[in-house]
Amino acid sequence: MKKMYKVLATASILAMAAMPMAASAQDVPVPTSQNGQGFNVTQAKVVPGTMGQITDFVNDKSGKFITVTGRGLATTDQSEMILSITKDTKIVDSKGNPVALKTIIDEKKVVKAFYGSNITKSMPAQGTALTLVVQDHSFTAIDGTVTEVKDDGILVKGKDIYSGNEDTILLHFADKAQLLDQEGKAIQASDIQKGMSVKAFYGPAVAMSLPPQATTNYVVVNTAVQEQAPGTTGIITNVNEDRITVIGHAMEQGGVNYVLLTVDEKTQIVDEEGNVLTKDALKADVRVDAFYGPIMTMSYPGQTHADKIVVKAAEAVKVEGTIEASERAGEGQVYLNVGSDDNKNNDVILNITKDTTIIPGLAENEELKAGMKVVAYHSPIMTKSLPGITNAEIVIVAADNATK
Repeated sequence: MKKMYKVLATASILAMAAMPMAASAQDVPVPTSQNGQGFNVTQAKVVPGTMGQITDFVNDKSGKFITVTGRGLATTDQSEMILSITKDTKIVDSKGNPVALKTIIDEKKVVKAFYGSNITKSMPAQGTALTLVVQDHSFTAIDGTVTEVKDDGILVKGKDIYSGNEDTILLHFADKAQLLDQEGKAIQASDIQKGMSVKAFYGPAVAMSLPPQATTNYVVVNTAVQEQAPGTTGIITNVNEDRITVIGHAMEQGGVNYVLLTVDEKTQIVDEEGNVLTKDALKADVRVDAFYGPIMTMSYPGQTHADKIVVKAAEAVKVEGTIEASERAGEGQVYLNVGSDDNKNNDVILNITKDTTIIPGLAENEELKAGMKVVAYHSPIMTKSLPGITNAEIVIVAADNATK
């Protein structure tokens, strides 16, 4: 036990040594001291941090950057950060020994990443790495839904946050597991119910049973999820004061693929971790899960009130242009002249699949034809060919030329 406390103390000292004395840093009280005339209370600065794996690495003319995905060390810290690596960034293990960044990435090691309090409001937020402390243990995490509550744990179905693979796992709570709600408040295991969304960290040991089983010591639970609420999973394509337009796919429990939502003080707005957000997070081209009631106008698109909106961190890639006839586009594809200009280097070929949502404007059907001006959102995955080929998620035909 003495050795463990020594390791933790070393990591804390390294983090504090790298911390700037920023005026906006979070203050926390430290033990009081007596001077014979009373008690003096001093203040210490706490540096924000994120613990997880490095999921992206960029090294170009603009600098060296990593993305750390996991969970905040405090409930107010970021679960994902894009961090600039500078000559002043310390990269060490828990004993203070230097570690190569390449080793951390190649071996998928878990790090505690400490950074300054001056960060952007983007999703994910961006800042400058002060210290990376490589952990002696590893873990993975699942982001999903509780499908069954058992006496000894919860069965969760969802996606591995690092691999993106669909997964189902039975999670047993460790003796001192942290169980938090969407506001960062401690809850009991008995508060977790079927249908609630969770983000749980577990491992590295996983029993290869059916289903797999593991022990978790950190779970964030969204206790406010409405299991049967209809909704749309998609992209905000327009924001107009207190209304947003969401286009995508209806959820399994019901909903529509194209909806106009009113957002007010009764609308719950959160990120994927359950952290409360303001209306400023609802911007055009942002991915969301929007939940609403069963009552909707009979107009097109339908209009209703947004009960809850979950803002996602995944990127929505948008292009605008004119569909052209081209031999390069085969069956089930359209050639898009991006920017409707003579530059062919930025054009794309869009795969139109059964999962593509087409909003036909004033057209009578969803057939895409040469000459149509469209706005399209597509997968971030694209071939390196010229033109690049990618899957279209949403295609919106401009109303002024939909009948051409």
